[in-house]
Amino acid sequence: MGRAVILGNGKLTVGLNEIGMVHDFYYPYVGQENLTTARSMHHRIGVSVNDVFSWVDSNDWGCQVDLSDGALVATTSMVNPHLEVELASTDFVDYEYNAFCRKIKITNNSKQKQSIRLFMHQVFEISNHGRADTALYVPGHNYILDYKGRCSLLISGSNLQDNQSFDQFAVGNYGLEGKSGTYADAEDGELSGNSVEHGGVDSVIRFSVDLEPGKSESIDYWVIAADSQYECEKINETLKQGLFTRINMNLLYWNNWFMQSKSLDNIPSERQKLIKKSLLVIKAHCDARGGIIASCDSSIYNYGRDYYSYVWPRDGSLAIWPLIRMGFYEEAKSFFNFCRDIITIEGFLMHKYQPDRTVGSTWHPLLRNSVEELPIQEDETAITIFMLGEYLRYSGDEDFVRQMFNGYVVPAANFLSTFMDEQTGLPHASYDLWEERFLTSTYTTACTYAGLLTAAELAQTLGKSELSAGWLKSAETIKNSRAAFTNPENGTLRKGLLLDTRTGDLSYDNTLDCSSFWGGMIFGYYEPEEHTLLQSTVDTMIQTISLERVEHTGIVRYIGDYYFKPDDEQYGNPWIVTTMWLAQYYIRSSNKYQAEKLIQIAEAAALPSGIMPEQMSSKDRSPISVTPLVWSHAEYINTVLDFYTKFKD
Repeated sequence: MGRAVILGNGKLTVGLNEIGMVHDFYYPYVGQENLTTARSMHHRIGVSVNDVFSWVDSNDWGCQVDLSDGALVATTSMVNPHLEVELASTDFVDYEYNAFCRKIKITNNSKQKQSIRLFMHQVFEISNHGRADTALYVPGHNYILDYKGRCSLLISGSNLQDNQSFDQFAVGNYGLEGKSGTYADAEDGELSGNSVEHGGVDSVIRFSVDLEPGKSESIDYWVIAADSQYECEKINETLKQGLFTRINMNLLYWNNWFMQSKSLDNIPSERQKLIKKSLLVIKAHCDARGGIIASCDSSIYNYGRDYYSYVWPRDGSLAIWPLIRMGFYEEAKSFFNFCRDIITIEGFLMHKYQPDRTVGSTWHPLLRNSVEELPIQEDETAITIFMLGEYLRYSGDEDFVRQMFNGYVVPAANFLSTFMDEQTGLPHASYDLWEERFLTSTYTTACTYAGLLTAAELAQTLGKSELSAGWLKSAETIKNSRAAFTNPENGTLRKGLLLDTRTGDLSYDNTLDCSSFWGGMIFGYYEPEEHTLLQSTVDTMIQTISLERVEHTGIVRYIGDYYFKPDDEQYGNPWIVTTMWLAQYYIRSSNKYQAEKLIQIAEAAALPSGIMPEQMSSKDRSPISVTPLVWSHAEYINTVLDFYTKFKD
């Protein structure tokens, strides 16, 4: 199950699953640390009506989650026809305070008066493996405090019917000594009042309302995150004044954020909505300190060894491209500063990073065939230079680029210009953009070429032309050597090649890969007169898979992609990213019909909230792998912008 909504303010990030339950809770960095036990349990919501109890995540409830197209605010609808009760929740992470808030409207849909009890359950793991945490009830102020070290979580709320807080509580153990969790204490409608526990802990609070037929009442609920109990209490005093004001202030904040964007008037209204939602998804994954997370969906951790809550410099660069194009420059500048601060002395970026700027996990070895190699993806270093050029082109902010030049551009471009094999005239091998194969790939080469050209152009613009000569020479050498990427048997682009530096032997990887034609096209590595090479690669891929399938569910990353591939699947699952790349190719080829069909595929694959996955099932377009993937949303925006720029009618 993916995340129907990601909410955040750059420090606190909350993921709601497809039925509106809290499944991820990251603090103090976006994507780091996840304070929930999402691998085993989400936070639960329970309802008792006239002493009949039901959990909202049971089959008795119908739930829908949506994301506003104008703010990082979600709406969650939960309806139980048997209990004749409805919950309508407005959910947000406050832009100013590190607080996750839910304003829950309870409606009695029956024809008689009903006594309704709402139970809000929290299960956090602040310390590793859920040990040594403490949860306790704080009398007087009437809140639950969950804490460990410098992380404090304050849980409270307000019953607007009588202007009181919750009326019952229970604190207990979860996940140790065979205990399932104190949430079970709610199932008889009454809570024990146990006031403290330590180890693995969870808690439940209860709100009570009596409603006449057809009447509604609202409950305010919040979880505050801070580095001390004292800081939590200060925020708590503000929220106790009511969430109505905070909702309006948050809506105003996001309205002002959107004011800086360029007009979308030439785009149909439904696509405008999905573009705005996509922008909000990207924004929710932007850490206040500059990192941009690939995905905050922790459910991937149930199927593998790791998650996507890392900063890949490539993903981050591609994520800010639509932001730059639309006038959102502050996020781009923060990301560039992040990259400047993490670049190595040698001038390259590592595989991936945590949002606190420490190096992330990797599966790239330092030795290959007894030869020491850099465990990097060279395209990540190159694309950040390229994107800085895009930033200057759209913003005209020469002062900022000047600040970045010596700290990032010079060391990175110097690295790119020397990390080459003299025998081939091409970049030395590194890992491909899919993180799988060690070779000199067509994509990475095209990206490196563009990075060197951009660095030279920036040097000329900033009056540092003496630095550009070596970068231009390397770029020219790379371009003059591109014939090595052509498969002479069918006239398609290869995935890449590998030089054995011990023997001088060359081996070729003729895999048909979308990144080869897209990189060659988007980075200008192949001239317009060489369009037949790109076309042959595209056509051969489509013919191999079948036109009918591509037109129905999009295109795979490469032929034989094994990542999340079902046993009965021959070619792999389509990706939103590569499907949008194919659409961009058709846009540049003036094929409006095919481009439109592919854009519609991406839109059909989105959840009702507008969230887009990494992959789609080739059978029914259902989401596969992390949901959302920031990169998917970025490529969707870029494709739609390209489409309506090209086809203005």
